[in-house]
Amino acid sequence: MSTELMEVAQVYLGNLSEDKTLTQKVEAAQANHQYLEVFLAQTDPGKGRIQARSTTGITVGIIKDRSWSLRPDDVLITESGKLLRIQLKTQKVMVLTFAESVANHATDLVHLGHVLGNHHWPIEIHDQAIYLQAIVDEELVEKTIQSLRIPGLKIDYEWRSPQQSLSFDHHHHH
Repeated sequence: MSTELMEVAQVYLGNLSEDKTLTQKVEAAQANHQYLEVFLAQTDPGKGRIQARSTTGITVGIIKDRSWSLRPDDVLITESGKLLRIQLKTQKVMVLTFAESVANHATDLVHLGHVLGNHHWPIEIHDQAIYLQAIVDEELVEKTIQSLRIPGLKIDYEWRSPQQSLSFDHHHHH
């Protein structure tokens, strides 16, 4: 049985880009080995309970209200007094584009939207492309989309840094 201890952070101190005095506190914490850093998946920041492993291998539990999302360079303090810096990992997204005009394929596009919505696959639309958040098996998503046989539909992938991240809104059914 594992008796590994977990650092728990619930108190938000601020963001390094907005609070210059926090930078000094972080530097002092690093010098005193009272500093932890985690890289979260881009789907994690809005969650109320997050479990992650720090860059030094320590398990960290973050407890926060779901009404706000963590951002890169946010700093929290753990119950044991360590400072915890938040970073975000790069994000892989599926990109759907069309090689030809979709004007004659309105029914196909409505069907595509229906299928994506029924699976609750988060999407965002920008510049004539549909971006899908990679939250399930890529192969399953590709096969499902390809089975629709939409003429000219291309499936590609992009890596997005936290600065380029897409904010996939989760739509709720009432």
